[in-house]
Amino acid sequence: LLTPLGGPIKGQYYYLVMMIDFFSRKITGWEVFLAESAHNSCTVLERTVLAEQIIDKPLVLHADNGSPFKGATLLEKLHELGITPSFSRPRVSNDNPYSEALFRTCKYRPCYPVDGFATLDDAREWVAGFVQWYNHEHRHSGIRLVTPAQRHAGEDTEVLAKRHAINQAAREANPARWSGKTRNWTPIATVSLNPERELQVTVVEPEKQVA
Repeated sequence: LLTPLGGPIKGQYYYLVMMIDFFSRKITGWEVFLAESAHNSCTVLERTVLAEQIIDKPLVLHADNGSPFKGATLLEKLHELGITPSFSRPRVSNDNPYSEALFRTCKYRPCYPVDGFATLDDAREWVAGFVQWYNHEHRHSGIRLVTPAQRHAGEDTEVLAKRHAINQAAREANPARWSGKTRNWTPIATVSLNPERELQVTVVEPEKQVA
């Protein structure tokens, strides 16, 4: 995933590269660069694979059709790591919905500097804080309001079971206050990249899907 971040003057940008696990929504790797390139994308990919300890796992990297992700440098790195490349269809804006949603969340944070970042270090510091918040504090609506870190670690099942038990107990204690069933706290087992394409990505721990 790649998106430009505003720099100190109009027309100058820094470039944020992120890797996100589709199943858990956790940001598993990131970096901010002065330029966009396949080499920079390779750097983040390799860091992520090492940090997540997923070398030799059956992985798929889904990205858009930009040159930083379709260049020979990155394709060679994917082959070296045994990762299958997957790309969005040309001129189809919703083929990478998780990245679009993530970048929207990022740039709509109240603390996002709409006037741009003064320096590369400022951009990196801000993104580090965002990633910490997103992974460990943000209750994600797409994964039953647990944090991406909880789901990534397999803790969501216990968290959701406790919520279900609390809701059930409250409903039994005060049935008049409930007009229907309690909220669905069942963990989501299957993740679809794009339902219209009927392409489903089912992840069984400890394998991870990165993009």
